[in-house]
Amino acid sequence: MVVDLPGLYDYYATPAIQAGLSADQTYFTLNNLNITLYGGSFHYFRVPRAYWRDRLRKMRAAGLNAVSTYVPWNLHEPEQGKMAEGKYDFGTGGSDFEDFLHLDEFLRTVREEDMFALIRPGPYINSEFEFGGLPSWISNKVRRIRSSADRYYLAFVAAFFNVLMPLLATHQFQRGGPIIAFQIENEFGSKHVQDTAYLSQLKDLMTKHGISELFYTSDPPRNGRYGAVPGVLQAVNFNGDPKEMFDQLNALQRGKPDLCMESYTGWFDHWGEGHRHKSPSQYQAQLEKILDYPGSVNMYMFVGSTNYGFTNGATLIPTANNSALKPITTSYDYDSPLSEYGTKTVKYDLIKETIAKHNLIQTRLPEFPPDTPLMAYPDLRPAGQLPLTQAIRQVGRSIKSETIQTMEETGQNWGYIVYRKTGLDLQKNSLLKLPDYVRDTVLVLLNGELISPVPTRLDDLNGFGFWRLYEPTLELNARPIQNATLEIVVENAGRNTLGVYMFKGLKGDVTINNAKVLDWEIVPLEFKRSYNVGLKGWIEPEAAGAAALHRFPLDIEGAPSDTFLDMRGWTKGVVLVNGFVLGRYFFVGPQMTLYLAAPFLRTGRNEIVVFEHYKSPGELKFVDQPVWQVSN
Repeated sequence: MVVDLPGLYDYYATPAIQAGLSADQTYFTLNNLNITLYGGSFHYFRVPRAYWRDRLRKMRAAGLNAVSTYVPWNLHEPEQGKMAEGKYDFGTGGSDFEDFLHLDEFLRTVREEDMFALIRPGPYINSEFEFGGLPSWISNKVRRIRSSADRYYLAFVAAFFNVLMPLLATHQFQRGGPIIAFQIENEFGSKHVQDTAYLSQLKDLMTKHGISELFYTSDPPRNGRYGAVPGVLQAVNFNGDPKEMFDQLNALQRGKPDLCMESYTGWFDHWGEGHRHKSPSQYQAQLEKILDYPGSVNMYMFVGSTNYGFTNGATLIPTANNSALKPITTSYDYDSPLSEYGTKTVKYDLIKETIAKHNLIQTRLPEFPPDTPLMAYPDLRPAGQLPLTQAIRQVGRSIKSETIQTMEETGQNWGYIVYRKTGLDLQKNSLLKLPDYVRDTVLVLLNGELISPVPTRLDDLNGFGFWRLYEPTLELNARPIQNATLEIVVENAGRNTLGVYMFKGLKGDVTINNAKVLDWEIVPLEFKRSYNVGLKGWIEPEAAGAAALHRFPLDIEGAPSDTFLDMRGWTKGVVLVNGFVLGRYFFVGPQMTLYLAAPFLRTGRNEIVVFEHYKSPGELKFVDQPVWQVSN
């Protein structure tokens, strides 16, 4: 006999909503009914909008009843004018990420797919994201970040929350929406600073705009009460033994339900390191212990995804110099139950089985949607090449400056920054010396020709051109040169995820033969879509061409399919698809392919551009599955 089960909202919101999520006892209730949270993290800004519903339905099909997401301040307010005059983008703001930022639509889709939402609005989110989700422009406007001691920082947060919170308020559960809880900040306790005033001010900014659902904080339990707010539920993030972690939590707060807000299904990757895995059985065992405690859970991550554009962060402890930088890969697959390209894994099936065993409240689950087909398009040959120095000359903005400026000082978010010096008379064997540590990779061109060394193995990251070498030097020329043009191209490989300000680009004096070089032209090379689609001056491809953009036309008959760009044979750079920066690639691995989702493509002519720092292999290949490895 077929049992007609209710949906989540049929069960928890019928006949009327009288109360939200409550933590006033040792278990959660929602609308005065018992509930265990079976949640999973899914970041809308890391998955193409066209796939949001697919991923949410697959989460619900596994038995999950909640989805957790962060809100990235740096994408929603990428530029800042005068105070309270930010340039916001929630889907119609015109930024390159516009299509990812329809937060209102995302939350409506969560509701339509019969799920609840746990919102983590920041302003700091970590999430292995660029600058922890903080906008880079703020570092040039305030002295203290994430602190009650800087009223200017709090004013910028307030201006953002003035826009964000009214939008979120309309989607609260007690108003008929999916949001059942709001996180205050993010792992603030890891700072080991007692600043309850800051966290309370954030809470006040939220309640000011009508946020009335359950508040909570989340921290590793070792942080104790550092990240706590009086009267607010503490949740914990951990990868250790659930009983030990929850016991520590219950020593901090009594008579409250236990929630693991980050139960790690896998881990993220750094360039130059191995691909991280957590075995399905290992994770199932951890999940069993969480639910047996008994506790509620949010699995981080449940949906594998992508650091599109230049949004990947970098791991760097606050006291370290740049030699310790560990940039995070474009892929944020995370070894998740749902892969970066939306397929379920063995881990998914085990999680579904485990939830079904523990969940005593039976509600209707959808069928698992069919996976999006994957295909390998035919190999492509380049149709044109644009030397980097010519691409730089097409940037519409440049800055005249006597001295070097950092990216932040020029108002640049990410991408590359170019320092150009013309009219140089160089004696033979002239020695260029760059200040401090490069932030984070550097190419040196002399009269348009790349003269910095080409890396061929992992150990080359310790040499010139990369972030590990202090005050790097490079011989510019073997013979005297008159009236030379020097271009130093510096890439921001990702700001640290802890939200601790460390500049990008160069800072200090550039010298040639120990003489300070002055009077620079500084060019922000951000690879915005408007610039990318307007590039001109393409020439016939040259196999020996170095530091250049390579154009590949892709003609598609019928509807596009998901695919992977096979970047084996390339060295380092970024890929643009129809003007959008898909992401970075780097021969050191572990990521050797770039996931290219069908929504980035169109029927008919497409244009893929590869900006290769060094030398092109002369073709672009596709595969129908991801490839992971480490090259040495």
